[in-house]
Amino acid sequence: MNFYAQLLAATAAEREELLAIPFIRHGWAGELSLESYVAFLTQAYHHVRHTTPLLMACGSRLPGDKEWLRDAMAEYVEEEVGHQEWILNDIATCGGDAERVRNETPGLAAELMVAYAYHVIDRRNPVGFLGMVLVLEGTSIKVATEAADKLRARLELPKTAFTYLSSHGSLDVSHMNFYETLVNRIENPSDRDFVIHCAKRFYKLYGDVFRNLPLSLNASEVMA
Repeated sequence: MNFYAQLLAATAAEREELLAIPFIRHGWAGELSLESYVAFLTQAYHHVRHTTPLLMACGSRLPGDKEWLRDAMAEYVEEEVGHQEWILNDIATCGGDAERVRNETPGLAAELMVAYAYHVIDRRNPVGFLGMVLVLEGTSIKVATEAADKLRARLELPKTAFTYLSSHGSLDVSHMNFYETLVNRIENPSDRDFVIHCAKRFYKLYGDVFRNLPLSLNASEVMA
């Protein structure tokens, strides 16, 4: 069994716990209200805006024998630059105040998840950041595109209100193929153990973001 398969097996329980969160289940089914969808986008902005800085920080902390992983972080940066602006555009299309979101304080759960990511990179082992990548990109593959299509139909919003969700559903498929190749190159047992440890932590931290979002259903679901 390669390391990617081991990583998925070792984190299966945490992944299922995340996907069982009511907010995610209702979102996947297209049942969220506009208010709940905008609340999701708001917290997504507050962690996605750190994606490029985190990738750059991770690359800068990697030792010389992991130059191949530093190069991979640079490739990720090229793919991720500016995605936080997509989210703000989605919020504005939904009638939300994008500039207020840009300037406000993030929710506690999103702030703690981002803080833990910086801690892992700066104080522990930057390879552990790959645990966060697994959680965020793996979850979006499973949920994002389907959720976007169903929510768009139920909320009667234009496609331009779902650029973040729609793009990440398809984009992260190729990202995860790339990710699988990367993690399978990790040979050091302590690095492997730490990626698994961090992935488990990030499943919990990312789950807390959804657990703390206000959950309400759209009108078609309430009437049903």
